[in-house]
Amino acid sequence: MWRRFGLIRQLKLNLLKFIRLRGAPDEIAKGTALGIFIGMTPTMGFQMPIAIFFAFLLKENKLAAALGVWITNPVTAPVIYGLQYEAGRLLLGLPRVGLPELTFESLKAMGGEVLLPLCLGSLIFGVVCGALAYALTLRAVPLFKVWNIPRWPRPRNRV
Repeated sequence: MWRRFGLIRQLKLNLLKFIRLRGAPDEIAKGTALGIFIGMTPTMGFQMPIAIFFAFLLKENKLAAALGVWITNPVTAPVIYGLQYEAGRLLLGLPRVGLPELTFESLKAMGGEVLLPLCLGSLIFGVVCGALAYALTLRAVPLFKVWNIPRWPRPRNRV
């Protein structure tokens, strides 16, 4: 039966992993906030090692930081990075960049026009989303620890 609901089952298993994290609610909340902050930066592909490294340096929950990074995934990344670019572009007062022909020289020349607004927007979004994640996680972890989630139904052996 669980094969028909694979995505739902995976979400439930990830929720269980998050609920069963060991540590104080403050440690888990700080790790999640750190992971979401790093997840908002334009370092796609290197976010998880960066989050675990900084969680190790700051002595926060490494697993919560690694889970927080998944705020940007292949589905959400275009939306998040687009919003961050637009916010940074508006704050810097830069015009919107059009797509040039895809050559290395044109991308290299366009880098500063895109990367600077994206980095500024990602810092703003990272701080805001990280603070929200800290506050929500700090309140949610004690509630989740006492929450009893029933087991997934197992198939019965037919004799």
